[in-house]
Amino acid sequence: MAERYDVALVAVGTHGDVLPFIALGHELAQRGHGVSLAAPAPFEAMARRAGLAFEPLGTVADYEAVIRQPDLWHPQQGFRPMFDYALQVVEATCLWLGATRARGVDLRVVASPLSWGARLAQDLYDLPTATLHVMPFLIESRYDPPRLPGLALPRILPASWRAYVNLGVDAVAVGPFTLPPLNAIRARLGLDPVNRLRHWWNSPSRMLLMFPDWYAAPQPDWPAQAVQLGFPLVDRFGDVPAMPPELDAFLAAGEPPIVFTYGSAMRQGAAFFDTAVQVCQRMGRRGVLLAPQGGQIPKPLPAGLIHLPYAPLSTLLPRSAALVHHGGVGTVAQALAAGIPQLVVPVAFDHFDEGRRLKDRNLGTTLSRRAFRPARAARVLGRLLADPVVARATAAARARMAEGRDAIARACDQVEALGAARQT
Repeated sequence: MAERYDVALVAVGTHGDVLPFIALGHELAQRGHGVSLAAPAPFEAMARRAGLAFEPLGTVADYEAVIRQPDLWHPQQGFRPMFDYALQVVEATCLWLGATRARGVDLRVVASPLSWGARLAQDLYDLPTATLHVMPFLIESRYDPPRLPGLALPRILPASWRAYVNLGVDAVAVGPFTLPPLNAIRARLGLDPVNRLRHWWNSPSRMLLMFPDWYAAPQPDWPAQAVQLGFPLVDRFGDVPAMPPELDAFLAAGEPPIVFTYGSAMRQGAAFFDTAVQVCQRMGRRGVLLAPQGGQIPKPLPAGLIHLPYAPLSTLLPRSAALVHHGGVGTVAQALAAGIPQLVVPVAFDHFDEGRRLKDRNLGTTLSRRAFRPARAARVLGRLLADPVVARATAAARARMAEGRDAIARACDQVEALGAARQT
């Protein structure tokens, strides 16, 4: 076993951002390292169930205030509430890491891209730090630029032009409200200003990319410190670690259902789930509706449909026919592992980019929120379920996912190598 040391994990975001860190921490703890997770307060129970010490970033009320903002689910404005939250916890994160270091702890840090306090601590204290990315959307490239939410540039445009537009969006929409407060903190600490947020938030030491090369091919201009590891399948660390008995009974009672989810943080999904009910009725299919808040679900539900706040997708989706969802990368990965087609109804963030990647690989397709209506959605799902090209592509994806299930273990190897490099 590698030499024992302490690892501080810092994750800012929702379930899809935080659960991979909990899985990583669990594996590192199994290897004998001391592990602490700093994350939004609602994730404390999940972290402690995985055996991790926990440092809350803000309160439960702070987190709820963010995810209840309607702008969070706006294609162009969605990033702002989450970036505001990231700014709120910068100093607390940096102080926590500084205090840990001051106790003489041999410390390594793994941080999400929005964990700016960890990058600040790296610059201030020279802490060995890796940035962990769960989505290709946040990796810039002139050769394969990600599709930004609400910005449907024609694919016929050269990639370099689309990348240039992306840079312009950063400069106009992101920099003006994030860089001044961030640089004010840096100035107080005696650090030079940051010019581009999406360049600086990557650790110059190591970047761990948690998606496979067959889903997002490595590009010549990716940072040299980037290491591609594969999808983490980590839902066993989520709200419910096992299949709820009522769902198990429902699945056993009939044909595989269509599963509908709009993400763990969604609070404005009533129209989506209303359409979901009508789609199932039009198609004569059973359906599973996953939503943390029952207020989003029509009542009473017709026969053949069931609502649950949460279910482990790793056990649900292999017994399902298709998945309709927002396009979060963690949900995408679970459907790929199950080998079922996906219909993405994108909202914000990386959803549009993930939908484009699925469509390009014949693994599913997309419908805009406006186009997601019962008749059209039923037709699209019917075509996906009947298309032999989609069936072959999803079967191939399932096989590839089965071959790459040790992504978390490989990420742990990289963290241990980061520590070893520090000691030489």
